[in-house]
Amino acid sequence: MAAILAGTISATAAAPGDTIRAADFGARPGTYEDALPAIQRAIAACKEKKAAVLVLEPGRYDIWPEHAAEREYFISNTSSETECPSKMKKTGLLFENMDNFTLVGNGALLVFHGKMITWVADHCRNFTIRGIRIDFERPSMSELTIVSASDSTVETAIHPDSRFDIRDGKFQWYGESWGMKHFHAIRVHTADSTNWYDNWAPFDRSKALRTGPLSVRFSGNFRNRKFVPGDVLSVRDPIRDHVGAFINRSENVRLHDVRMHYMHGLGIVAQFSENLSYDSVFVIPRDNGRRIAAFADCMHFSGCRGQITIENCRFNGAHDDPVNVHGTHLIVQEVISPRKLKIRFGHAQTYGMEAFFAGDSTALLDAASLKIYAYPIVKSAKLVSEREMEVEFTKDVTGVRKGDALENVTWTPALTVRNCRFEGTNTRGLLVTTRRKVLIENNVFFRTGMHAILIADDASGWYESGPVTDVTIRGNTFQECGYNSGGHNYTIAIEPEVKKAAPGNFVHRNIRIYDNTFLQYDYPVLFARSTDGLSFTHNRIIRTDFRPSGEARANIRLEDCANVKVEKNTEKGFGKISVSK
Repeated sequence: MAAILAGTISATAAAPGDTIRAADFGARPGTYEDALPAIQRAIAACKEKKAAVLVLEPGRYDIWPEHAAEREYFISNTSSETECPSKMKKTGLLFENMDNFTLVGNGALLVFHGKMITWVADHCRNFTIRGIRIDFERPSMSELTIVSASDSTVETAIHPDSRFDIRDGKFQWYGESWGMKHFHAIRVHTADSTNWYDNWAPFDRSKALRTGPLSVRFSGNFRNRKFVPGDVLSVRDPIRDHVGAFINRSENVRLHDVRMHYMHGLGIVAQFSENLSYDSVFVIPRDNGRRIAAFADCMHFSGCRGQITIENCRFNGAHDDPVNVHGTHLIVQEVISPRKLKIRFGHAQTYGMEAFFAGDSTALLDAASLKIYAYPIVKSAKLVSEREMEVEFTKDVTGVRKGDALENVTWTPALTVRNCRFEGTNTRGLLVTTRRKVLIENNVFFRTGMHAILIADDASGWYESGPVTDVTIRGNTFQECGYNSGGHNYTIAIEPEVKKAAPGNFVHRNIRIYDNTFLQYDYPVLFARSTDGLSFTHNRIIRTDFRPSGEARANIRLEDCANVKVEKNTEKGFGKISVSK
C-alpha cells in the first residue's frame, strides 16, 4: 500500500492569486468555536474569485449545525418516507457548481456536532479534496466494552465518546440534539477481530446502575449471550437520515489522503457522477479506542459512469459494506404507448432522483429472470412524482409488460479497486454490479463477516442493477471470510437474484479469478449462478485453523453456468479442490 503523504501540503501548484486561505476569513483551529461561518465565507470567496485552491491550516476545527446550509437531497439507499419524510439535509462544507477547485486540508481535523452531511460536492467539475480528517464529537454510534458477564449481570465500560444517562434504572443513549429509541447492534469480538449481529434488547429491558464515571452494571436476563470480556457492543439507530459525504451530478472528482474517522448514515455516496478517483482514503476510527467508523457503508456509488478508481484505501469498522457499486432497476408500472412507459422506484430507500436522461441507452428486462430483451434509447424523461418517472423512447418497443424492469446503461461505470485492505465489517467487503470493465487486484480481504466479494444484480429486492460482462479478480489475499454466513459462507459469490430462470439466458459473463490466495478455515470458496465464461485458475487455497470447519463439501459450487474453467490451482489441507454442479 502506498504511503500516506506526511506533514503539511502546500498549494504551490496554484498560480499566484489562485489561492485563498480560510484563516484570512477567521477560521482559527483549536478554539472549539464554530468554524463553519468562516469556512463558508472562504468558500464563497473562492466562487466569486474563481480561486483554484482553498487552504486550511493544520489543527482542529469544530463544525456546528446552527449555520449549516440546508438542501433537499434524495439519496440512494437512505431513508424511506416513513423513516424520514423530510429530505432537507444539513451540510457542513457545501461546494456547489465549483469547477477546477482543490481543498487542501494540511491534515486538518474537522470535528462535526449533531447530525449532518460533512461535505457535499454538487454539480462540480475537476474537484479535489486532499489532506483532511473527519470525525464527530459525539458519533451517532455508541460503544461499550464487556468487562465481565454472567446470566444475570453484565459489567460494562462505556466509551468516553458515547454519552448516556440513567434514570430510575433505565439506561439511555443520547447525543447532541438527539436521543436513541430504535437500536441496531453489532458485537466486535476483539480477540479474533470478528464482527457479529447482536441485540440491544436485553440491555434495554434490564436495570442499569452507574458504578463509575464510565462504568455501568446491567442486571437482567443475559442467558445464552456468551459474552467474552473485551467484546465491544456498538449500537445505533437503524434509520439512515443523512450520509457521511455526498457527491452529486459531478465529474472528475478526486479524493486523496482523506480520513473519515466517523460518518453518520451511508458513508461517502456518489450519485450520477462520473470519473471518480479515491486514493488513500481511510475509513477507520481515530486512535481513541473506538471500533466503528461508518454507520453503514464506507463508499457507495449509485448510477455513476466513467472510471471509478479506488486504490491504497483502508476500511475498518463499518456496520455495512465497505464498497458498493451499482445502478438501479426501475419497475414498469404502465405501458402508456409503444414508446412511453411509466416506471417506479422499487425499494423504499431509493427514490426521488432523476434516473434517466435524454439520449441515455437503457436495458429492458424481465424482472424474474433478469433476461434483457431490448436496448431502447431515451428521447425524454421526467419525474412525475417522487416515486415515478415517465420515459419516452426514440423508437417503438414491443413486448413490454407491467412488472418488467428498466436499467440505465449509459450511467454504468468501469471500476478498478487495487491495493486496498478490507476488514472490520460483519457484512461483505465489495459489492460489484456494473457491466463495464472491472479490475480487482492486490487487495487484502481480512475476515469480512460475509462474502469478501459479491457480484449480485436484482430487480426484486434492493433493485440494484446490473449484469457484469468483464471482471478480473487477481493477486488478492482472502483470509478467513464468511464466518457469520452459515453454510453459504463462500469467499466470492456470483449470485444474481434469478427468481425464474430463462432457458439459455446467463446474467453474468466473462469473470476471471486467478493468482489469488485463499486462506480458508472452511470449504466454500466460490459460488456462481447464471454465469457464462467463468475461469478459476492459478489460485492457492490453504486451510487454516481459525475456526472449526463445517461438513466436507465442494469448494466451488455452480448453478446454471456455462464455459467454466477450473484448473492449475493448488490446495493445502483440503485434500483436493472439488466442484459441484
